[in-house]
Amino acid sequence: MPEYQLTIVVPVYNEVESLPRFKEEMDKYLTQTPVASKVLFVNDGSDDGSLELIKDICHGEGAEHYYYVSLEKNCGLSAAIKTGIDLCDTQYLGYIDADLQTSPSDFLRYFEHLNGCTLINGIRSKRKDTVIKRLSSKIANGFRRLMINDGIADTCCPLKLMQTDAAKKLPFFKGMHRFIPALIQLQGGEVKQLEVQHFERYAGTAKFHLLNRLAGPFIDTLVFVWMRKKNIQYKISEVELVHE
Repeated sequence: MPEYQLTIVVPVYNEVESLPRFKEEMDKYLTQTPVASKVLFVNDGSDDGSLELIKDICHGEGAEHYYYVSLEKNCGLSAAIKTGIDLCDTQYLGYIDADLQTSPSDFLRYFEHLNGCTLINGIRSKRKDTVIKRLSSKIANGFRRLMINDGIADTCCPLKLMQTDAAKKLPFFKGMHRFIPALIQLQGGEVKQLEVQHFERYAGTAKFHLLNRLAGPFIDTLVFVWMRKKNIQYKISEVELVHE
């Protein structure tokens, strides 16, 4: 079994149409990466046949680097990502969506920054989304930046690479996925931002609509503001736990 350095977490909720092509793109990455990587699908209660297809991928030809976990019911993106974090046993952890709007190949450009950063976060500078999706994201991101001023251009970009130790310290709450860069900063971590490719959705439909793109981020931002005010960071100067 390879000595893996990176686990790429892939949350999946009803992406049966995209998964075969996603596997092709991930296979290309796996043949090029200098960082030994494995892929962990997190099935978030799909009911469209995604789980069966994930099992085929993990047991079929070329399945050596593919693994999966399935949640009992749909719990949302934050829960799926947190599941991947909890199960990660490698030094680094990556995150990418299965909808093919971002490319695994962009991870290759992240690796040169691994040693100097806690988190590398993508920026979808040329987004290929619908007008409504771009507008709602612009409003939500504008409100978040106004309230927390974290300097993050694209906090929800689904292409992240981070140190696993830092990821495991992230507090878990509904909507956590929207604040991963800010939460890393809150624990004193360094965040690097890089532009990444962005594509139109390959197949299927988006799982978020206008209401939850605006209402969810608004409420979650207020939660984060409260959490940041209550946050305490401490450093130990001396310790003695055993008497000689």
